[in-house]
Amino acid sequence: MNATHTPSSTSGSTQMAEPPPARLWDRNEHAPDGRLRVLHVATEVYPLVKTGGLGDILAALPVAQQAQGVDARLLLPGFPAILDGLDDVGLVADLGSLMGAARVRVLWGRIRGSGIPAYVVDAPWYYRREGNPYLGPDNRDWPDNARRFALLGKVAAHLAWGDVDPIWKADVLHAHDWHAGLAPVYLSQNPVRRVRSVFSVHNLAYQGLFSPDDWATLALEPWMLRPMYGLEYHGWGSFMKGGLAFSDWLSTVSPRYAYEITTPEGGAGMQGVLLERRERLSGILNGIDETVWDPQTDPLISANYGIHDLGRKVENKTRMQQELGLTVDPNRMLAVMISRLTNQKGADLVLQALPKMRELGIQLALLGSGDAHLQDAFRKAAEEAPDQVAVCIGYDERLAHRLIGAGDLILVPSRFEPCGLTQMYGLRYGTLPLVCKVGGLADTVTEYLDGQPSNGFVFQGGQISGLIDALERAAALWWHDRSGWEWRMRTAMEARHGWGPSAAEYLSLYQRLLGEWQ
Repeated sequence: MNATHTPSSTSGSTQMAEPPPARLWDRNEHAPDGRLRVLHVATEVYPLVKTGGLGDILAALPVAQQAQGVDARLLLPGFPAILDGLDDVGLVADLGSLMGAARVRVLWGRIRGSGIPAYVVDAPWYYRREGNPYLGPDNRDWPDNARRFALLGKVAAHLAWGDVDPIWKADVLHAHDWHAGLAPVYLSQNPVRRVRSVFSVHNLAYQGLFSPDDWATLALEPWMLRPMYGLEYHGWGSFMKGGLAFSDWLSTVSPRYAYEITTPEGGAGMQGVLLERRERLSGILNGIDETVWDPQTDPLISANYGIHDLGRKVENKTRMQQELGLTVDPNRMLAVMISRLTNQKGADLVLQALPKMRELGIQLALLGSGDAHLQDAFRKAAEEAPDQVAVCIGYDERLAHRLIGAGDLILVPSRFEPCGLTQMYGLRYGTLPLVCKVGGLADTVTEYLDGQPSNGFVFQGGQISGLIDALERAAALWWHDRSGWEWRMRTAMEARHGWGPSAAEYLSLYQRLLGEWQ
């Protein structure tokens, strides 16, 4: 890859002219203190692009790693929202025509608000599309997704080697989910360049499948497509399998999920590859940004509160009940749910449980979107009982904060959940999670039925009977032992789920990988 290094800058506009000369910032300085250099490759970063938890993670993990002395940077595709959300933008390289795109440039800048240093692949033909970054107007995958995200992986490998920015290269390339799955594959084409790779599985269910017709366009060598240890997957190619097969180390987003994906039930067809590599598979629990999610300082909720003034939490609930048209009663339990409306997330279970919830005196406030039939069913339930059920279709970050601040119970009944962040937000705000015992939900929420303190309510099996049993236990505690309920609230709020410990685990993993070369 021939890169022309041109120190200059552009505005963050999605219609960018040739950039004028400008001052370079410390992106271009070598790390004389010997800092470890890590390139995170992903497609989302909050608040610029977010379709799920991936964006939150990429907004917080690099910051936590920087605090621990790591030179952590992002590589992102040039989606309009990303280009518009960069400050201090400059041009690193003009790569010309590449992977079917007529012109590819690599920009640099800082994520507005957080200051995270980021490289951006500016390929207008592939990335400057409005709406969902992965789906076209027909709500189906863009037909050229294989080439769009292969380009991201190709640039990632060359950037990590030092070919794109000649005064910065990576010690470790850390690729996230299927969109970045080809980055370790391309990196393996030149192993003597001594860059280690880590591939993080955020959700194994999304695998980035592509047709054999695309193979020739992705600059893949024939041996990379072998069935067991290559990209081939039942006659298709898979970006996810590429990451699993070619990375030096694999990680998932919770310890339990690391086990689940090696089983037929949780492996989504990839369990064979994962079992082969289980000695190089780690489960590292995601964290949350505890400066953004803090009930004592959160500017988005109606009344701030902490573990020593829980009484103020009820102000948030009564305000929310008023605004949503629910019966205003501080003694009524308010359950909230913020989720994609899919069967995987257990939305159908909550729908089935609504009659029992009303019988138990539990109100529901739901924020989310997803399957059309579930959206319609929840809307109908709200129309039939507007004083007990409120439904907001869509997503609103401010409303999400306010619901978590207002709720007594937060429902996360997912049938599988790699990690989950919503339950951690609930714990932080003393809004007790009710979860299915899977993945990261099992790693973060506990319930003891022998009278010992716990931080939420847990059921097993992903069945309606289990959910109703857990709701009944929650209602019994709420109505008959309010001091026991507050004990669980304090237990929940005392726990810490910040990124510091997880970032330290990743640092230890990077150092272990690099130590294998010594």
